[in-house]
Amino acid sequence: MTDSDQPLGRLEDLPQDYRDELTKQNLVPLWPSLRGVLPPKVPTRQTKPTFWSYQSLKPLLLQAGELTPIEKAERRVLVLANPGHGLEKMQASAAIYLGMQLLLPGEWAPSHRHTPNAVRMVVEGEGAWTTVDGEKCPMSRGDLILTPTGLWHEHGHDGDQPVVWLDVLDLPLVYYMEASYHINGERQTQVPGRGDRAYARGGVVPTPVFGRSGKRYPMLRYPWVDARAALEALAEDQPDLDAVQITYVNPETGDDAENILGFYALMLRPGQTLRLPARSPAQVFHLIEGGVEVQVFGSSFTLAEADTCCAPGYEAVTLSNRLPDRPSFIFIADESPLHRKLGVYENRG
Repeated sequence: MTDSDQPLGRLEDLPQDYRDELTKQNLVPLWPSLRGVLPPKVPTRQTKPTFWSYQSLKPLLLQAGELTPIEKAERRVLVLANPGHGLEKMQASAAIYLGMQLLLPGEWAPSHRHTPNAVRMVVEGEGAWTTVDGEKCPMSRGDLILTPTGLWHEHGHDGDQPVVWLDVLDLPLVYYMEASYHINGERQTQVPGRGDRAYARGGVVPTPVFGRSGKRYPMLRYPWVDARAALEALAEDQPDLDAVQITYVNPETGDDAENILGFYALMLRPGQTLRLPARSPAQVFHLIEGGVEVQVFGSSFTLAEADTCCAPGYEAVTLSNRLPDRPSFIFIADESPLHRKLGVYENRG
């Protein structure tokens, strides 16, 4: 028996008068809880493998549009909550918040800014846009749009059909740090220039002849048409490559697109099965195109387009393309940047 396997003293073993005196002075003995906060070999994880069907939640989201006008909601969202954390905490994982947001034709979600970072992965619909720090970002299915910490953003809709997108925020972490708040603002004045056009080709960036723009986030919209083309080109160029995956990055620095969560797009070749290694960060999988089977930690989920699931950290994940004749495309969000910054990132293979 190793030292870490030795049973430790229980709180109940201590005399009641001693425990009462500790409580009076806001003191807590560590040893009865030591194995709970520092378990052997694998962390304690509240994140459970969880699946959300878009076809099941979409009617409820549309009904929310009927029941609650945008003026009463500000952001009309159904939160994808992980039962392992408790639905009231509105967490998909320890650091990830997910929400399906609805915007109806003619609506405007007012401008605000907040401390948590956010991204929008467009699920369906055309005609909506997000203005971020004055830059108007059109929304099309599969587009990734950043609304980083502290930047003003608003949503509008000039089309004629509902638009839905998946919100991904680091809200649980920022809230836990007691640093989460928002500020309302006025309608934004749109400014010329779009990062998705200036940085439209990999390997080339605008030349700063008269100095750089000074923007911390020079690219706010990552069009799906470009990301998909990059995946297809990578698959064709490297036919023996197992994991055909790209990372959404800051085109000026090469760093992750945002500083807490990481974002990726993965292509599964027709009929392919891919085993992702067990790594420390939790992951979210959202199917953009195709059909995929996800196996993780004893659970199996069948994803149709626009479905979402999550996987706890320290567990391998197996993805299988159910389509024998065409590829499937998955958007992934994870906690890797945070883990690397904290020095706790692990890849256990």
